[in-house]
Amino acid sequence: MHLSVRHLTRLAIEPQPDRCALRLRLYPSAFEGQKLMGWKVSVNGSLVPPLLTTGFGDRESIWSCDGGAGSVEIVAEGEVETKDCAGFVKGLKEAARPGVYLRETPLTQADARLEALAKSVSGTSALDRMHALCRAVHAEMAFKPADPKRAADGCSAAQALKAGEGAAGDHAHVFLSAARVLNAPARYVVGYLFAPEAKGAELHAWAEAYVPELGWVGFDAACRLCPTDAYVRLASGLDSADALPIRSNVFGRTADTASASVDIAEIIAQSQSQTQQ
Repeated sequence: MHLSVRHLTRLAIEPQPDRCALRLRLYPSAFEGQKLMGWKVSVNGSLVPPLLTTGFGDRESIWSCDGGAGSVEIVAEGEVETKDCAGFVKGLKEAARPGVYLRETPLTQADARLEALAKSVSGTSALDRMHALCRAVHAEMAFKPADPKRAADGCSAAQALKAGEGAAGDHAHVFLSAARVLNAPARYVVGYLFAPEAKGAELHAWAEAYVPELGWVGFDAACRLCPTDAYVRLASGLDSADALPIRSNVFGRTADTASASVDIAEIIAQSQSQTQQ
Protein backbone atom coordinates (compact mmCIF):
# COMPACT_ATOMS: atom_id res chain seq x y z
CA MET A 1 0.00 0.00 0.00
CA HIS A 2 1.28 3.44 -0.89
CA LEU A 3 0.33 5.92 1.85
CA SER A 4 0.66 9.67 2.21
CA VAL A 5 0.96 10.87 5.82
CA ARG A 6 0.91 14.29 7.43
CA HIS A 7 1.25 14.54 11.19
CA LEU A 8 0.86 18.01 12.68
CA THR A 9 1.49 18.85 16.34
CA ARG A 10 1.22 22.28 17.91
CA LEU A 11 2.68 22.95 21.35
CA ALA A 12 1.57 25.98 23.33
CA ILE A 13 4.06 27.07 26.01
CA GLU A 14 3.01 29.55 28.65
CA PRO A 15 4.63 31.58 29.97
CA GLN A 16 7.10 31.97 27.11
CA PRO A 17 10.31 30.13 28.13
CA ASP A 18 13.92 31.19 27.65
CA ARG A 19 14.76 27.86 26.00
CA CYS A 20 12.87 24.91 24.54
CA ALA A 21 14.27 21.56 23.40
CA LEU A 22 12.54 18.67 21.63
CA ARG A 23 13.54 15.05 21.10
CA LEU A 24 11.82 13.83 17.96
CA ARG A 25 11.23 10.24 16.87
CA LEU A 26 9.04 11.04 13.90
CA TYR A 27 10.90 9.11 11.21
CA PRO A 28 9.18 5.85 10.13
CA SER A 29 11.19 2.64 10.45
CA ALA A 30 12.77 1.02 7.40
CA PHE A 31 12.45 -2.78 7.11
CA GLU A 32 11.10 -5.41 4.72
CA GLY A 33 7.49 -4.45 5.33
CA GLN A 34 7.99 -0.70 5.09
CA LYS A 35 9.86 1.56 2.67
CA LEU A 36 10.13 5.34 2.80
CA MET A 37 9.34 7.10 -0.47
CA GLY A 38 10.21 10.54 0.86
CA TRP A 39 9.92 11.91 4.39
CA LYS A 40 10.68 15.16 6.17
CA VAL A 41 10.24 16.65 9.62
CA SER A 42 10.12 20.38 10.25
CA VAL A 43 9.77 22.56 13.34
CA ASN A 44 8.43 26.09 12.87
CA GLY A 45 9.12 25.76 9.16
CA SER A 46 12.76 24.62 9.44
CA LEU A 47 13.74 21.11 8.34
CA VAL A 48 15.09 18.84 11.09
CA PRO A 49 17.07 15.86 9.71
CA PRO A 50 17.60 12.71 11.82
CA LEU A 51 20.67 12.97 14.02
CA LEU A 52 21.22 9.35 15.09
CA THR A 53 19.74 5.85 15.17
CA THR A 54 18.96 4.44 18.61
CA GLY A 55 19.73 0.91 19.76
CA PHE A 56 16.04 0.15 19.14
CA GLY A 57 16.51 0.95 15.45
CA ASP A 58 14.62 4.26 15.60
CA ARG A 59 15.92 7.45 14.01
CA GLU A 60 15.98 10.44 16.31
CA SER A 61 16.66 14.16 16.12
CA ILE A 62 17.04 17.06 18.53
CA TRP A 63 15.65 20.56 18.04
CA SER A 64 16.22 23.47 20.38
CA CYS A 65 15.42 27.14 20.48
CA ASP A 66 17.15 29.78 22.57
CA GLY A 67 15.45 33.07 23.28
CA GLY A 68 11.99 31.67 23.86
CA ALA A 69 9.19 30.17 21.79
CA GLY A 70 5.60 30.72 22.81
CA SER A 71 4.37 28.14 20.32
CA VAL A 72 5.96 25.33 18.37
CA GLU A 73 4.58 23.68 15.22
CA ILE A 74 5.96 20.25 14.33
CA VAL A 75 5.15 18.68 10.97
CA ALA A 76 6.14 15.14 9.94
CA GLU A 77 5.07 14.25 6.42
CA GLY A 78 5.87 12.10 3.44
CA GLU A 79 5.05 8.88 1.64
CA VAL A 80 5.49 5.33 2.84
CA GLU A 81 5.13 2.08 0.93
CA THR A 82 3.92 -0.75 3.17
CA LYS A 83 3.54 -4.48 2.68
CA ASP A 84 1.45 -6.97 4.65
CA CYS A 85 3.96 -9.34 6.28
CA ALA A 86 1.46 -10.93 8.70
CA GLY A 87 2.96 -8.88 11.52
CA PHE A 88 6.55 -10.12 11.07
CA VAL A 89 9.20 -7.39 11.40
CA LYS A 90 12.14 -8.48 9.25
CA GLY A 91 15.17 -6.41 8.31
CA LEU A 92 14.93 -3.76 11.03
CA LYS A 93 18.46 -2.72 11.93
CA GLU A 94 18.74 -2.60 15.72
CA ALA A 95 21.48 -3.19 18.26
CA ALA A 96 19.41 -4.07 21.34
CA ARG A 97 19.14 -7.76 22.19
CA PRO A 98 15.67 -9.24 22.75
CA GLY A 99 16.40 -9.79 26.45
CA VAL A 100 16.38 -6.01 26.99
CA TYR A 101 12.62 -6.08 26.42
CA LEU A 102 12.00 -8.33 29.41
CA ARG A 103 12.68 -5.34 31.64
CA GLU A 104 9.71 -4.30 33.77
CA THR A 105 8.74 -0.62 33.98
CA PRO A 106 6.30 1.25 36.25
CA LEU A 107 3.75 1.23 33.42
CA THR A 108 4.10 -2.52 32.77
CA GLN A 109 4.58 -3.89 36.27
CA ALA A 110 2.52 -7.06 36.65
CA ASP A 111 0.10 -7.66 39.52
CA ALA A 112 -1.87 -10.80 40.42
CA ARG A 113 -4.57 -10.07 37.84
CA LEU A 114 -2.01 -9.69 35.03
CA GLU A 115 -0.17 -12.83 36.10
CA ALA A 116 -3.44 -14.76 36.03
CA LEU A 117 -4.21 -13.46 32.54
CA ALA A 118 -0.79 -14.51 31.29
CA LYS A 119 -1.04 -17.98 32.77
CA SER A 120 -4.52 -18.48 31.31
CA VAL A 121 -3.25 -18.63 27.71
CA SER A 122 -1.95 -21.78 26.10
CA GLY A 123 -0.56 -22.98 22.79
CA THR A 124 1.67 -25.59 21.22
CA SER A 125 4.31 -23.00 20.27
CA ALA A 126 5.56 -19.59 21.40
CA LEU A 127 3.80 -18.00 18.42
CA ASP A 128 0.51 -19.71 19.29
CA ARG A 129 0.77 -18.44 22.86
CA MET A 130 1.30 -14.85 21.71
CA HIS A 131 -1.72 -15.07 19.40
CA ALA A 132 -3.73 -16.49 22.28
CA LEU A 133 -2.55 -13.65 24.54
CA CYS A 134 -3.62 -11.09 21.94
CA ARG A 135 -7.10 -12.60 21.85
CA ALA A 136 -7.26 -12.80 25.66
CA VAL A 137 -6.34 -9.12 26.12
CA HIS A 138 -8.93 -8.11 23.53
CA ALA A 139 -11.59 -10.19 25.31
CA GLU A 140 -10.78 -8.70 28.72
CA MET A 141 -10.79 -5.05 27.63
CA ALA A 142 -13.29 -2.91 25.77
CA PHE A 143 -11.91 -0.24 23.47
CA LYS A 144 -12.26 3.35 24.65
CA PRO A 145 -10.75 6.38 22.86
CA ALA A 146 -7.76 7.89 24.61
CA ASP A 147 -8.41 10.58 27.20
CA PRO A 148 -5.73 13.28 26.72
CA LYS A 149 -5.80 14.24 30.41
CA ARG A 150 -5.40 10.66 31.62
CA ALA A 151 -2.79 9.91 28.94
CA ALA A 152 -0.70 12.79 30.24
CA ASP A 153 -0.63 11.23 33.70
CA GLY A 154 0.06 7.73 32.36
CA CYS A 155 -2.04 4.62 32.86
CA SER A 156 -0.35 1.40 33.91
CA ALA A 157 -1.16 -2.06 32.57
CA ALA A 158 -2.54 -3.08 35.97
CA GLN A 159 -4.85 -0.05 36.10
CA ALA A 160 -6.07 -0.62 32.53
CA LEU A 161 -6.82 -4.30 33.07
CA LYS A 162 -8.66 -3.56 36.32
CA ALA A 163 -10.77 -0.93 34.53
CA GLY A 164 -11.61 -3.44 31.79
CA GLU A 165 -11.34 -0.81 29.09
CA GLY A 166 -8.79 1.44 27.46
CA ALA A 167 -7.29 2.90 24.32
CA ALA A 168 -4.92 1.09 21.98
CA GLY A 169 -1.95 2.03 24.17
CA ASP A 170 -3.61 0.51 27.23
CA HIS A 171 -4.18 -2.75 25.35
CA ALA A 172 -0.51 -2.71 24.32
CA HIS A 173 0.65 -2.18 27.93
CA VAL A 174 -1.44 -5.12 29.15
CA PHE A 175 -0.04 -7.32 26.37
CA LEU A 176 3.55 -6.28 27.21
CA SER A 177 3.15 -6.99 30.89
CA ALA A 178 1.54 -10.40 30.39
CA ALA A 179 4.05 -11.39 27.69
CA ARG A 180 6.95 -10.61 30.02
CA VAL A 181 5.30 -12.75 32.72
CA LEU A 182 5.55 -15.57 30.16
CA ASN A 183 9.25 -14.68 29.68
CA ALA A 184 8.58 -13.39 26.16
CA PRO A 185 10.44 -10.16 25.28
CA ALA A 186 7.89 -7.54 24.22
CA ARG A 187 8.00 -3.89 23.25
CA TYR A 188 5.61 -0.98 22.79
CA VAL A 189 5.25 0.38 19.25
CA VAL A 190 3.76 3.70 18.16
CA GLY A 191 2.81 4.62 14.63
CA TYR A 192 -0.05 5.40 12.29
CA LEU A 193 -3.07 3.35 11.26
CA PHE A 194 -4.82 3.98 7.96
CA ALA A 195 -8.53 3.47 8.61
CA PRO A 196 -10.61 5.08 5.83
CA GLU A 197 -13.87 4.33 7.64
CA ALA A 198 -12.79 6.26 10.75
CA LYS A 199 -13.41 9.97 11.14
CA GLY A 200 -9.95 11.46 11.21
CA ALA A 201 -6.75 9.69 12.26
CA GLU A 202 -4.38 9.75 15.21
CA LEU A 203 -1.32 8.05 16.54
CA HIS A 204 -1.90 4.35 17.13
CA ALA A 205 -0.11 1.88 19.39
CA TRP A 206 0.46 -1.87 19.41
CA ALA A 207 2.97 -4.39 20.73
CA GLU A 208 5.67 -6.62 19.28
CA ALA A 209 6.78 -9.88 20.88
CA TYR A 210 9.98 -11.78 20.18
CA VAL A 211 9.36 -15.35 19.05
CA PRO A 212 12.44 -17.62 19.04
CA GLU A 213 13.55 -18.69 15.53
CA LEU A 214 11.01 -16.32 13.96
CA GLY A 215 11.97 -12.90 15.32
CA TRP A 216 9.71 -9.97 16.15
CA VAL A 217 5.99 -10.21 15.47
CA GLY A 218 3.44 -7.43 15.92
CA PHE A 219 0.17 -7.84 17.85
CA ASP A 220 -2.57 -5.22 18.03
CA ALA A 221 -4.76 -6.41 20.90
CA ALA A 222 -7.12 -3.44 20.55
CA CYS A 223 -8.02 -4.55 17.01
CA ARG A 224 -7.34 -8.27 17.62
CA LEU A 225 -5.00 -8.68 14.67
CA CYS A 226 -1.39 -8.55 13.57
CA PRO A 227 -0.35 -5.30 11.87
CA THR A 228 -1.08 -5.21 8.13
CA ASP A 229 -0.06 -2.87 5.32
CA ALA A 230 -2.45 -0.30 6.85
CA TYR A 231 0.06 0.25 9.68
CA VAL A 232 3.04 2.64 9.57
CA ARG A 233 5.64 1.81 12.20
CA LEU A 234 7.25 4.88 13.77
CA ALA A 235 9.14 4.08 16.98
CA SER A 236 9.36 1.58 19.83
CA GLY A 237 10.35 1.29 23.48
CA LEU A 238 9.83 -0.52 26.75
CA ASP A 239 6.48 1.26 27.25
CA SER A 240 4.55 4.31 26.01
CA ALA A 241 6.75 6.76 27.92
CA ASP A 242 9.88 5.23 26.41
CA ALA A 243 8.47 5.29 22.86
CA LEU A 244 7.16 8.87 22.83
CA PRO A 245 7.51 10.35 19.31
CA ILE A 246 7.82 13.87 20.76
CA ARG A 247 9.41 14.67 24.10
CA SER A 248 9.66 18.31 25.13
CA ASN A 249 11.91 19.91 27.70
CA VAL A 250 11.15 23.47 28.75
CA PHE A 251 13.47 24.09 31.66
CA GLY A 252 12.35 20.88 33.35
CA ARG A 253 8.63 21.10 32.63
CA THR A 254 6.50 19.75 29.80
CA ALA A 255 4.94 21.97 27.19
CA ASP A 256 1.17 21.81 26.77
CA THR A 257 -0.10 20.18 23.59
CA ALA A 258 -2.56 22.57 21.99
CA SER A 259 -3.53 20.26 19.13
CA ALA A 260 -2.42 17.26 17.13
CA SER A 261 -3.79 15.76 13.94
CA VAL A 262 -2.87 12.99 11.51
CA ASP A 263 -4.03 12.85 7.89
CA ILE A 264 -3.47 9.61 5.96
CA ALA A 265 -4.50 8.86 2.38
CA GLU A 266 -3.82 6.01 0.01
CA ILE A 267 -2.05 6.90 -3.23
CA ILE A 268 -3.34 4.81 -6.10
CA ALA A 269 -1.09 4.51 -9.15
CA GLN A 270 -2.50 6.13 -12.28
CA SER A 271 -2.27 2.90 -14.30
CA GLN A 272 -4.16 1.02 -11.57
CA SER A 273 -6.81 3.74 -11.41
CA GLN A 274 -7.33 3.63 -15.17
CA THR A 275 -7.62 -0.16 -15.07
CA GLN A 276 -10.30 0.03 -12.37
CA GLN A 277 -12.25 2.54 -14.48
